[in-house]
Order: sequence, then C-alpha cells, then structure tokens
Amino acid sequence: MTAEETLLDLKRRIVELLPTGVKITNVEFEGPELVIYTEDTQAFVDDGAIVRTLAKELKKRISVRPSSTILMEPEKATKVIHDIVPEEGGIKDIYFNMDTAEVIIEAEKPGLVIGTHGTTLREVAKEIGWRPNVIRAPPIQSSIIKSTRRYLREESEFRKDFLKRVGRKIYSEKTKEDEWLRVTMLGGCREVGRNSFMLSTPETKILIECGVSVGSEGTPYLYAPEALPIKDLTAVVITHAHLDHSGLVPLLFMYGYDGPVYMTQPTRDLMSLLLLDYLEVSAREGKRIPYKSSFIRDTIRHTIPLKFGEVTDIAPDVKLTLYNAGHILGSSIAYFHAGKGLYNIAFTGDIKYERTFLFDPAFNGFSRLEALVIESTYGGMNDLQPSRKEAEKNLKDEIAHTMEKGGKVIIPAFAVGRSQEVMIALEGMDLEVPVYLDGMIWEASAVHTAYPEYLNKTLKNSIFQGENPFLSDVFVQVDDADKRKAVIEEKESSIILSTSGMLNGGPVLEYLKGLASAERNKLIFVGYQAEGTLGRRIQKGWNEMQFANGGRVDTTKVEMDIRTIDGFSGHSDRNQLIEFVRRIRPLPSKVLCMHGEPNKCIALASGIHKKLNIETAAPLNLETVRLV
Repeated sequence: MTAEETLLDLKRRIVELLPTGVKITNVEFEGPELVIYTEDTQAFVDDGAIVRTLAKELKKRISVRPSSTILMEPEKATKVIHDIVPEEGGIKDIYFNMDTAEVIIEAEKPGLVIGTHGTTLREVAKEIGWRPNVIRAPPIQSSIIKSTRRYLREESEFRKDFLKRVGRKIYSEKTKEDEWLRVTMLGGCREVGRNSFMLSTPETKILIECGVSVGSEGTPYLYAPEALPIKDLTAVVITHAHLDHSGLVPLLFMYGYDGPVYMTQPTRDLMSLLLLDYLEVSAREGKRIPYKSSFIRDTIRHTIPLKFGEVTDIAPDVKLTLYNAGHILGSSIAYFHAGKGLYNIAFTGDIKYERTFLFDPAFNGFSRLEALVIESTYGGMNDLQPSRKEAEKNLKDEIAHTMEKGGKVIIPAFAVGRSQEVMIALEGMDLEVPVYLDGMIWEASAVHTAYPEYLNKTLKNSIFQGENPFLSDVFVQVDDADKRKAVIEEKESSIILSTSGMLNGGPVLEYLKGLASAERNKLIFVGYQAEGTLGRRIQKGWNEMQFANGGRVDTTKVEMDIRTIDGFSGHSDRNQLIEFVRRIRPLPSKVLCMHGEPNKCIALASGIHKKLNIETAAPLNLETVRLV
C-alpha cells in the first residue's frame, strides 16, 4: 500500500471512529505525525478521549489542528489576545507557529492567561481559531531562541511541504522482505570526538551524530560506502548539542542531504548557538571553515523536535524514542525499535547517571533492550569521581585559598552544561567577590531558563518561584574586549568563568595571557581535557603557552597555580557507567563501548563483561557490527 493509499484508509477509519457530529476537513502526514484538520477543534478539546482513542486504534501519533479557513490573521489575532487576557497576566511575547497552527503566548503569570478552569484560553481559541499554548516567559531573554523562532516562521511554507514529504516517506510501504540490522562506526570509537554511527536495515539508513574532532580537524568517515550517497540517508538523529556530536551536521546538507534531523527542542537551540560560534571562532583563528552559515540555517529548518518519551515513527521499519541523558540541557539517549518487534538498540550519547545541580539521572528503564552503545569517557579502571557536594566543597576551598592571596581564579568551562553547574555551585557559596561570565555562557544560561521543564525539580521550582540562581547579583556579564581588559587589570580578586572549556579557543585565552604569569592566580579545570588541547598540555605540566600576535608568536610563562577538580563533569564515572548497565532489566545481550580514549573503551568493555557476564566490545572506527 502506498503512502497515499494508507492516508485514504486512515481518513476513512477516522471518520468511522469519530463521534456523531464531529467533522474533519483533511487528514495529512506531517513528519512523524498524523494530523487531523477540523473547523470543530473545540469538540476535540471538550472530549479529550477522542484523540486517545484514535491514537490507540490507528497506532499513530495524532495531532489535531484548526483548518486554515478559521485562522485569524496573526496581527489581528495578537490584538484580540491582548483584549481578552487581563493585563496582570504580563504577556511578554506572542508568536505564531505556522507548522502547527499554534499561537504561543509567553507570560509572566500563565495562570492569569489560562483563566479559571481554562475559560480565558478557550475564549481566545474560539475568537482567533489558532490553538493557544501558554508558557512562562523566560527570566533571561535568549537571542538565539528568538532568532530561531523568527527564522522558522519565515520558512513556514518550506516546513509545511517538508513535513508532508517526510511523512509520506515514513509511512510508505516496505519494499524488501529481508530483515537485518547493523551498526557501522563512522567516528567516536576509541577516541573522543567526531561521533558518528550508521544504523542500517534493508530499508533504512539512519545517521546518529555527526560531530567534529576535539583538538584536531578530523571528520567522521562520511565517505565510507555505508554512508554514501549522503542524499539517500533516511534520517539523522542528534543526542545533544556539543560539537563533538553535532558540529558537522550542516556538512550533510552541503553534500545533498534533504531529510529530517531529530532532536529535542533545547538541543536545536543550543546547537544553533554552538554551530554559529564554531564558524566564528574558526574564521578568527584562521582555521578551515567546513561549511557556510547558510547550511546551519538549512539544518535548522530540517529539524523535527521530539519530547522525551514520545515513541515516533521515523522510517517504515524504525521507531525512535528519546530519553533524558542527564548530560546537558535537552541531552537524550536515542532508543530505536527496528521492525515489528525485531530488535531494540540504544545510543547513550553522553550520559550522567547521577542527580546533579541541573538534571535528574539518565533514564535506563527500557522495557526491552538487546544492544547498548555506551560512552566510555571515564571508563578507565581508576576513573572514579567525587560527588557533586564534595566537588563543590573542593572548589570553595581552592577559591578561598586564592582569595586570601589576593589572586584571581580562572575556570575554563564549556558554555553549555559545565558553566551552569559551576554557576549553581558558586551562587550557593555566599561569595564576596564578583564572578565574571565571558563567552557564550550568559546566552546558554538564558536558553536553560527558557526550558525549565528539562531541569530537575528543585531548580525548576526555584525558577518558577522567581528565585532564579542564574540571575544572582554575584554574576557579571563580560561582553566586549574593553570589559575583559578591565577585569584582567583590576587589582581586586575575582572569579572568571569563561569559554572554551579545553583552552582550544575562546576568550579564556585572553585571561590566560594576562594572568598566567602571576603565582597568586589560579587556573581550575572542572571538565574533561582531550588529548591535543592546550588544556591537556597544561594539565600534564607544560609551563609555557604560545599565542599568535600579528606576525609574531608571543610566549607566556605559566606561573599560576594549576588545579583540577573532579566531580563537576557531565559524564558518568566508571562505577556509574557499570551501574547504569546493571540496572537495565532485562540486561542487554550486547554492549559496545565508544567515546573514550582507547584504553578507557577497552577497560569499560572488559569491566562490564566481567561484572555482568554479557557480550561486550570496544569497536574501531569503520567496523560494522551485525545485530540481527
């Protein structure tokens, strides 16, 4: 049965299942959803069981949208919303999502916009036609979120056609009778960086991750036969926004890919931020620029955001579900169900199996899992980390020691993840010195406040109650070279939290140039330092740094104190990784260890095998493992 025939059959069954008197105007595949258009949206709202019944009977993700014929012009609808909603609701922004016929209302007091038992919102919907969705206005406005939403609005016509095209491919008829499943390692095996894996069936080629190399310009093996031609990929899935997982996704569009990219919504926004910065830093440092910024925009308009726990068809024979990975905002474990009960495999991306200042522990409550591809960053025999509380105490002690000497503390941190963890820790220390935030940290923190539902319960409630730790008076934003110079030259003690986390670029290098030669100052590492980066070299004891300065090279002596504080990492240590696997019930029959230095991947594979008596491996890049 073709996609068109399937759609006609579904429309017929929907009409049969709907209560008498409820009319629909159209049914359409849009991405992974079956969308029902109606001029009678209120009937679906009043009887919530209708959609549940349809989803159960049809075994599809159902979305109900108002027909375009009843949608009021956005400009007029905005005025109507302001007329109906009490001024005390504090509406901050209104924007219309053409993809979903939804109007998003950002407000300081969502309860007043919704009204008692939803009365105000129902009145809004009745007057304007659009489906209203009320969200709490983020306490810090994010420029990347605003620009991304604006761009997607501008691309609404493209998005409509794109989602229909994707939907028809997902629900097209299988063309092959054979059933097999295999995974090919295109990057990220026995190394940290350039993560990329190909999950293949007779029908489908799904690329999981497409990242840059850390500390070099290496790329995934996208020229391997399994990956070619790039334009024939079925789908791309990104677990989180860090560049070693997402940095080369735009390259796929440069090579002719025109399909969907699945991820969570926070991942989409943070990825946009990091990709744009990646190009800017590469250009500034004279490095090869792998793609133009237009391909970043192309990537964004091809994204299909998913929520945690949503089972989603992404191919005729593959379903995808994203689960919390606990690593950074929106980070996910990608869980694939292949065939009709044939096989289940999960890719962890980067995981943290421990409650942190920001997130709940990584999910591992899979109902069934045959194979697991797991990170091994801290998989070595001696890779054990202290708790967050212990890390917080150690950081406080090191800062106090430096403040007593009248020095400054530099903390290099990834803009996304480590910076926010450290900010929460610093905010709770009752510091008497300013904490300067440089690089993308402020913007990344703004994105965190826009998605409180992805944070742990304690932090989410604090933000909702107006006690936002990211807005503490102790934090001072540094956003230009003059302010940076003033921070370096001022005589008073301070703490500087700056990107990049591995000292391989970013404003942190300016602080090192100005402060590294004074013994009273201190450099504190709170995150992983990959081989080939300046951070790893300094950790190993290098006492000189060289920086390009016009036509010459300047050398700076490293006289400052160097410390590494474990426990703030977004990666699980060895014990947590093994415990993560041990608590999966039933245990997977195969575990593949990747994303780590060679000895770490091998050590973790060996440890899991010995403790749990299951088949493990630490594959090499370009290996293919047949699963079925």
